[in-house]
Amino acid sequence: MFSFHPVKIITTGEGGLATTNDPVLAQRMAELRSHGIVREAERFERPVVGPWVYEQQQLGFNYRMTELQAALGLSQQQRLDAIVAERNRQLQRYQELLADLAVQLLEVPEDVLSSVHLAVIRLQQASAEQHRQLFEGLRAAGIGVQLHYSPVHLQPYYRQLGFREGDFPEAEAYASNAISLPLYPGLGESDQKRVIRTLTALLSK
Repeated sequence: MFSFHPVKIITTGEGGLATTNDPVLAQRMAELRSHGIVREAERFERPVVGPWVYEQQQLGFNYRMTELQAALGLSQQQRLDAIVAERNRQLQRYQELLADLAVQLLEVPEDVLSSVHLAVIRLQQASAEQHRQLFEGLRAAGIGVQLHYSPVHLQPYYRQLGFREGDFPEAEAYASNAISLPLYPGLGESDQKRVIRTLTALLSK
């Protein structure tokens, strides 16, 4: 499964891609993306009364990507290696700039080439209030930080299913001290240095 949300490595504006090497599953997914409609006459359950005939053999959805969205996604494939390389350069720069601060970037194993979707730091020995103050301070300085993501099991829908605080302690600990720093195409060295200057000033308070 691949997401093509606007903030992902390549984008179609929204939507995604499902892949499989199972022809039966591929056929079912293709039908589900278009209302469960079948257009191959040899698969019809009823007699063919004209060339306009199609059958809705199961309940499906309207999950079709537009031609414009597909063209946007395809246009970026030729630049994918360069995009990933640039994101890795930005992450490496953050690693160098953050070396002396009481924060830690999420680690990427040495034998892995990451697409670097996010640059997430975790604060060391910070309270929930300090986490919030730091987050709000960065936002107030015009730096677009975010928390990716809040623990799913604590959302109202899942609470209604019986999930509670303490069920997944590491996810909860992560949400209490993680912040995603800006990382996107065109983010320059001076931009990253401003992020770190602001972060440094806030941590020193």
